[in-house]
Amino acid sequence: MWFVFALVGYSLLAVVFILDKYILTRAIARPVVYTFYSTVFLLALFSVWPFINISQFPTNIDLGIAILSGLSFGLAMFFMFWAVQKGEASHISPFIGAIVTIVTAFLSSIFLREFLAPLAIVGIILLVLASLLLSWEKTRQKSGFHFGFILAIVSGIAFAFSHVSVKYLYDLYGFWPAFVLTRGAIGLFGLGLIFFPAVRQTFTEKKEKSWQKKKNRFQTPILVIVDKVLSVLAIVMIQLAIASGSVTLVNAMSGLQYALMIIIIYLFSRFAPHLFAEYFTRKELLTESSALILVIIGMALLVV
Repeated sequence: MWFVFALVGYSLLAVVFILDKYILTRAIARPVVYTFYSTVFLLALFSVWPFINISQFPTNIDLGIAILSGLSFGLAMFFMFWAVQKGEASHISPFIGAIVTIVTAFLSSIFLREFLAPLAIVGIILLVLASLLLSWEKTRQKSGFHFGFILAIVSGIAFAFSHVSVKYLYDLYGFWPAFVLTRGAIGLFGLGLIFFPAVRQTFTEKKEKSWQKKKNRFQTPILVIVDKVLSVLAIVMIQLAIASGSVTLVNAMSGLQYALMIIIIYLFSRFAPHLFAEYFTRKELLTESSALILVIIGMALLVV
């Protein structure tokens, strides 16, 4: 069942990541502002805590782990949005995924004692290799490794810590108690961003001025709402997959997200560049086609 949850979750995330890039480059130019509005509303999850049936209340240490898990996820989102703004979504996202998979495998083997079958390990290696192939970026302005990838490394490490720690809590307390505590803690991270002047300025800007610059018909609050709804659904699906399966295997399946992203972005770039476009060379297309094959083989090995 974890495979189905992950399949749906990463398919939704492929769409979400492209929307994030579009919004960050055309609608909301400041990653800290976008992170604030992507996280602060998760505080509302704490309101359902009294209605959750729990057999054991988390210890003080585990409450601390839950808060750190949520804070690290929020921090990872901020660096991810910043990295996407600095680079191309089709390259930054796979690189983050590779870092997450590598660090998750390392942390889960130490703290969760997860031991994988040989074929699964081969599948993970293929998916990481595919992600690294997809991450090589060449645009008209830059080529290869740049500052966006440094931000992506920080994001990947923070995501990995969040995933491993929440898996630890799922195993102890079940899905909903751990989900509410850790996702609600992401809202705490968002609340802390209120101290940034750029965030506070959004409360004082006039609505007419705020939305006047968004001439494209997709640059509306509705687009942001759709993006966030899809994001929440994706997160729930992936967290269900982590709760019911191996956190390492679930994160390795992120290769599916990147494969779908490449296909969607290429189709937009080719047939609707006025909506969304990225720069592709023939060498990149060959490399990315090879990576997609590795994704297919790697995913097949995970479920053998």
